Amino acid sequence: MRQSLISAHEATAPIPVYAVSEAGLPNLLSKLGANATGWAERQGYNAQAGRSLMVPLDGGGQAVLFGTLPENLPHPFALGTLANDLPPADYELQEPFPAIAQALLGFALSSYAFNRYRGGASGKQPRLVVPEHVDIERLQIVLDGVQLARDLINIPANDLGTAELAAQVEDLFNAHGGSGSIVVGDELLKGNLPLVHAVGRASDNTPRLADFTWGDDDAPKVTLVGKGVIFDTGGLNIKPGGSMSLMKKDMGGAANVLGLASMIMAAKLPVRLRVIVPCVENSIAGSAFRPGDILPSRKGLTVEIGNTDAEGRLILADALALADEESPELLIDMATLTGAARVALGPDLPPYFTNDEDLAEDISIFAEASEDPMWRLPLWQPYMKYLDSQVADISHINTSGTGFAGSITAALFLSRFVENAESWAHFDIYGWTPSSKPGKVAGGEAQGIRALFDLISDQFSA
Repeated sequence: MRQSLISAHEATAPIPVYAVSEAGLPNLLSKLGANATGWAERQGYNAQAGRSLMVPLDGGGQAVLFGTLPENLPHPFALGTLANDLPPADYELQEPFPAIAQALLGFALSSYAFNRYRGGASGKQPRLVVPEHVDIERLQIVLDGVQLARDLINIPANDLGTAELAAQVEDLFNAHGGSGSIVVGDELLKGNLPLVHAVGRASDNTPRLADFTWGDDDAPKVTLVGKGVIFDTGGLNIKPGGSMSLMKKDMGGAANVLGLASMIMAAKLPVRLRVIVPCVENSIAGSAFRPGDILPSRKGLTVEIGNTDAEGRLILADALALADEESPELLIDMATLTGAARVALGPDLPPYFTNDEDLAEDISIFAEASEDPMWRLPLWQPYMKYLDSQVADISHINTSGTGFAGSITAALFLSRFVENAESWAHFDIYGWTPSSKPGKVAGGEAQGIRALFDLISDQFSA
């Protein structure tokens, strides 16, 4: 995606791109000349919203027509369709082009391709010129973070194990001058991270927890926690095959957290950033944790296991308790946590949970402004009774027998492990785009992190 946008001085004879409505088409064609008019007529082009056509110009060269509604693009990211329609060359949007910054972003997001395992894939692609009044550096920071998240999710578990995921955290922070540590295997027990150890101990991919920081120690503390389950069989409550096929993406929370961390550090935001990623594989072996087990947690709460396929909230519980101990100003966790969230809101609209009303409103505002949609669901306290256990301090799944409110009860469980943070928000993301659309490419997806980057930039500006 980095190669899809260029500055004006880098461009080579850019081809102009015109936004045009059906009503404005005749006037534009008359200005472009007889060759353009004749070609458009022969192609039956009438500037349908989202449709493009390359036309010849009388004096040589070409231009691109892109259909819009009378005043605006059919969708802010609609220009993303051009990323696949245009041949490799440099292109320049002609003013007044509507929502130009969002149009550029949509084009670049749609230019993503995951070709790591495909031989012969071409590196050439169409490139758009970024006007001088648009901050190309910030656009590239956002695009690099999105690409990192998408790439990590798309890599299969045979190449992205727990060691490799933890190394991604370390490499990212090292590249920006950060530091930290990785706790591995039985050292998790010595470090009082028993839930992380219990979930990951059955796998040959040794469980571990990466904990890294960056920035001035005196700056406001922003802590990100990401679920890093590199593959989820469901454990002894094994998933059916159809439900297991996409489980390489169960580290999508970690991938998105790393994408957001990349943006924060590249932009040099004035915060003390901390990222905690518990890295495990939920596997099946004689040492696997079992339904009915009662496990200790870092927080001191004992947890009754109702279903081993609800492992993500367990490793997050220890990670959140660790993060919460230093009372960060902002604590965010992201996880591909529940199917219930998908049933409620579908793949494109992740829910978020927080008791901070100001933070909730800010998330909503920045999500809408950045075309990075999210929807608030409540931390509905009456449902906390669904987590009652007769033998432990808490059950980690709904014990009511109803199966209701799965995403809410998961969030409520996590809330029991956060008490000191000034503000906390939990994001139950999908981390995947089932089919391509403008701004989204089928496969691993960054969800929420563009909005959160804008929010953190605004809230913690220098």
